[in-house]
Amino acid sequence: MTFSIVARCVETRSLGVATATGRANVRKRVPYVEFNVGAIATQGFTATIYGINGLKLLRNGLTPKRALEKMLSTDKEREKRQVIIIDRFGQSAAFTGRDVLPWKGHIMGKNYIVAGNMLANLKVLESMAKTFEESCGSLARRLLNVLEAGEKAGGDKRGTVSAALIVAEKDSRIDLKVDIHLNPIKELRKFIEQI
Repeated sequence: MTFSIVARCVETRSLGVATATGRANVRKRVPYVEFNVGAIATQGFTATIYGINGLKLLRNGLTPKRALEKMLSTDKEREKRQVIIIDRFGQSAAFTGRDVLPWKGHIMGKNYIVAGNMLANLKVLESMAKTFEESCGSLARRLLNVLEAGEKAGGDKRGTVSAALIVAEKDSRIDLKVDIHLNPIKELRKFIEQI
């Protein structure tokens, strides 16, 4: 249903999330980012509380692992969730519940996590991870490259209709979304080229 990346840039300390899905209005539900705190994508049977409370817990000093464990421990429907978190230090945590729709999974790497569900195949995440590791430039452009790679590898098996990209930097914020479009990731590229 959705494929996403959360990541951090060591040089600029910026944090970001990029996400795309076969449903409308992914920006409203999946990505959460706060500079000097963390970046979270909550998907699967999406519960926005993971983004809201997750940032709050990180702000209060919990590690991503501890924050995620705390939130999952009180969620009776946790096995339907998929959540990925990275903090300002590069610490990360990920969870893909057993009842999340296949193909599903996540890959954790240095300064990033990619995750997805209802994907065409495993290559979607592998391609996303490889692209992040091999790309350079601004975090926003790297995140967009990752979405494009995921889409090219098969993406959401139903097709993609909405996408969003958020990067929080020290003195600025990029917050882009494309909703109900035949090629939302391509449209995001047009916006990024103007920045």
